[in-house]
Amino acid sequence: MDEFELVAQYFSRGRVQAGVRTGIGDDGAVLEGVPGQDIVVVTDTLVAGVHFATEHSAGDIGHKALAVNLSDIAAMGASAGWALLNLTLPRADTVWLENFSGALLALADRFGVALIGGDTTRGPLSISVTVGGWVPSGQALTRQGASTGEDIYISGTLGEAAAALTLGLDCQQQLTLLEGELFHRLARPEPRVDLGIVLRKLATAAIDISDGLLADLGHVLAASGQLGASITAEALPLSPAACKLLGKEAALSHALTGGDDFELCFTAPPERRLAVATLARSSGLTLSCIGTVTPGGGVTVSQGGAPHVAVQSGYRHHWQADG
Repeated sequence: MDEFELVAQYFSRGRVQAGVRTGIGDDGAVLEGVPGQDIVVVTDTLVAGVHFATEHSAGDIGHKALAVNLSDIAAMGASAGWALLNLTLPRADTVWLENFSGALLALADRFGVALIGGDTTRGPLSISVTVGGWVPSGQALTRQGASTGEDIYISGTLGEAAAALTLGLDCQQQLTLLEGELFHRLARPEPRVDLGIVLRKLATAAIDISDGLLADLGHVLAASGQLGASITAEALPLSPAACKLLGKEAALSHALTGGDDFELCFTAPPERRLAVATLARSSGLTLSCIGTVTPGGGVTVSQGGAPHVAVQSGYRHHWQADG
């Protein structure tokens, strides 16, 4: 199977999106401009052994490759429209490709995303996805708008994905119900795109939690003018499954510093608390106020009124410099 046959068989059956004049099969994609809209473009690369274990199923990998990009789209308050896929494969495994493409395209269909092109090559397994979307002009959420005295919120619960990694869970094991809950959060994150769209009118700044709450919140605070934050540990929505399997203290640590949650962290003025609570009820999604933006730099976490953590931590890629 050559690269053209591979693309035709597995990746040319996605949805046809309005606004895409030319998609897969040409030298480039041609998109119509949208009056009154700003274009938002995000990209992520997933590498076997770094972002996912080689034991993970092809379906889980395909889902996550698109989901992490849709999470970035959500953090910008945008609607997704199209995607590019660059896929490096060691070999053309037809069963793997069927499951990978099926899961990726199923998620794309859920969020109205058209796969419009990309590239394939042979080599160690690596997936790069670029997603583009639109947001009304001037309404994109960024990391830069937080102010002193504002509330800090997170969606959902934190720490499940990190707990799954700590426990060494994978799809080849016979998992208990609680273990399955944790592994599902690691393997099949749910992008909060609908939430991000609503937050355009409520939030002042937003980010998706991919590298850990403390690290990602730190990015918002730095971009907003080297601000600080005071977090209350008791306000963090911990994973019940992680608490039962690892203990509450370990679950708290995972919630603060574990990555791959792909929930949204956002700030909003105190006068919007009722609006945020109303949004939580109408969406059925937990939105927890976990602390306050402060004037000084750094993040302080208190537990029982006493300092618990006062350092910023999370996942970062590191390279060793040549020479």
